Amino acid sequence: MGNLEIQSDSKLKGVRYLSLKSSDLCMNSIGFDDLATTTSLVSLISMENSSSSWRSRGMGINVRRDKGRFMSVALSDNNEMNGEAAVVESEVGVCEEAVEKGGGALNTTKHLWAGAVAAMVSRTFVAPLERLKLEYIVRGEQKHLFELIKTIAVTQGIKGFWKGNSVNILRTAPFKAINFYSYEKYRDHLLKITSNGEATNIERFIAGAAAGITATVLCIPMDTIRTVMVAPGGEALGGLIGTTRHMIQTEGFFSLYKGLVPSIISMAPSGAVFYGVYDILKSAYLHSPEGRKRLEKMKQQGEQLNALDQLELGTVRTLVYGAIAGACAEAATYPFEVVRRQLQLQVRATKMSTLATSLKIVEQGGIPALYAGLTPSLLQVLPSAAISYFVYEFMKIVLKVE
Repeated sequence: MGNLEIQSDSKLKGVRYLSLKSSDLCMNSIGFDDLATTTSLVSLISMENSSSSWRSRGMGINVRRDKGRFMSVALSDNNEMNGEAAVVESEVGVCEEAVEKGGGALNTTKHLWAGAVAAMVSRTFVAPLERLKLEYIVRGEQKHLFELIKTIAVTQGIKGFWKGNSVNILRTAPFKAINFYSYEKYRDHLLKITSNGEATNIERFIAGAAAGITATVLCIPMDTIRTVMVAPGGEALGGLIGTTRHMIQTEGFFSLYKGLVPSIISMAPSGAVFYGVYDILKSAYLHSPEGRKRLEKMKQQGEQLNALDQLELGTVRTLVYGAIAGACAEAATYPFEVVRRQLQLQVRATKMSTLATSLKIVEQGGIPALYAGLTPSLLQVLPSAAISYFVYEFMKIVLKVE
């Protein structure tokens, strides 16, 4: 049970103190939830000095816990102490803090993994559509969609549709993990500030925008590298490491952050719409008679439900709401995506401002140029957003994220 130290105090007759170090509590998870443990403790104290006349039947035992964890135990000999109590104390404040910090870190890790797995699954599934979108944006492809598909299949084979997917996963996994996690944290923080029982639509949009900005600032280097890799001539740079080295050597470290301003400008409203729309749809359903009935049924069945049945919206509704949220976000911010990609392809010698780049795109192709590749992009976003939200909600249940 760890190092035990029994001390006497002349002020309290017949009383002995049991002192446990905080490390003993943390390492051994000492508690007093069963009678056998309590009896052992009483016997140990009694054996230390038999002349103290401790008697189990005359002893009061008070256990103080917090959230199921040991805090302190008070022992008193009713016959000899006249109401005075001997307290078994420990430095549990330190232990409690360590336990909570450890649990919080573990929960955060699981939360981030739920978002990362969601990104891996969804991006791999829709990688061919992502490739087609980049062909229109980056290479300025003019071919019809089905003609482009045939060209890639003939020249590069089936693997050509997953070109750059490994780098895309390296980019999107941390991006989505941070995005999902930070959204819920920002939303919860806003709830604490406003003391509302449920987030308002404004709070949802603000939290979504903040989450989009946070994830963009942290993850944009991988997005820039991937864009350069799939651009004309990117094959000759030597993959992820070679492309990174080439960009830093020729243009400096901050070349990895090209397009950061339009990225933030696009991701703020995109995150706001994506998370805001999904949460609004989810809240509307859960407050409907059908939603309340489903929640009540889930509460009654409890642990009998499997992970899929524990989804508050159910499988189909989770997929549909995720797809709707993704489509709304993509359509609202797609022009920013086009400008951002073009900025990432510019070299230092011919680098233009965000506004100049936008005007050049419109000048060369008109307003429709700002929506180049929107069709394959929407085809990609619909299943991607649906799968992403579904896997995220599913993984939170599997990993038991609090």
